[in-house]
Amino acid sequence: MSRALRRYPVLVALCLAGLFMIVPFLIVTLNAFKSPAEYSQNGPLSLPKGLYLDGLKDFWERVDYTQKLLNSLLISGTVAVCAVVLSVLNAYAIGIGRIRGRAWVLAFFVLANMLPQEALVYPVYYLSKEAGLYDTRLSVIIVFTVVQAAFGTYLLSSVLGQFPREIIEAARIDGAGTWQVLWRIVVPVSRPTLGVLLVFFFIWTWNEFLLPLVMLISNDNQTVSVALGVLQGQRLMDATMTNAAALLGVLPALVFFLVFQRTLTRGIAVGAVK
Repeated sequence: MSRALRRYPVLVALCLAGLFMIVPFLIVTLNAFKSPAEYSQNGPLSLPKGLYLDGLKDFWERVDYTQKLLNSLLISGTVAVCAVVLSVLNAYAIGIGRIRGRAWVLAFFVLANMLPQEALVYPVYYLSKEAGLYDTRLSVIIVFTVVQAAFGTYLLSSVLGQFPREIIEAARIDGAGTWQVLWRIVVPVSRPTLGVLLVFFFIWTWNEFLLPLVMLISNDNQTVSVALGVLQGQRLMDATMTNAAALLGVLPALVFFLVFQRTLTRGIAVGAVK
């Protein structure tokens, strides 16, 4: 055992990290299907004697989970797609177009990523009020598209900065214009990286809480994460319903990650080979 630890320290660290992530999820899943009496009697680490679905059902009906799920899917999916498109356009101009002041532009995008969300709450709140977009899903989509695209632009700019110039010059000699070079050459070659960004942008937006909490005050516009936080703050749930809520909150993002796992793995592998 000690020899394995010395020989494969990174592998052991990854296994331990995976264990620490999987165990809490398993505990939440087990407790989501327990009755309150069973939870009180046997504790959180015991196996459920049967499938108690009232906790899931009560939480689903109490927060109108169907509407919250649709809101989260709409916001996260739109932000992921729009942020990737905006990142590609920005990075194409910075990385391949070689615009003037490239270093300063990249520094601006890095600064945008370093700002905490708490610093954005009041400006975004005020601007959305002035624009008449407060308490609309569009306001959250716009804000998170800009925030995610800042990171995507910084990452893609470094990737496209190493793009082979010979390929681009050959395409231009063949008569390809700027847009044709972008959509027919740069985007297909960069597709694995774009897939990774799409997955990350969706999951990051899905887990956002502070800005949606401030910007979406109507029950019909709230996301899953906001519904979880608001309902728990009202102390209206028992232990099993809390676990059921946590399971329903993380399950869609987990399913999305598993569906696009191959895309994510392929993108990381291509980046490692390059």
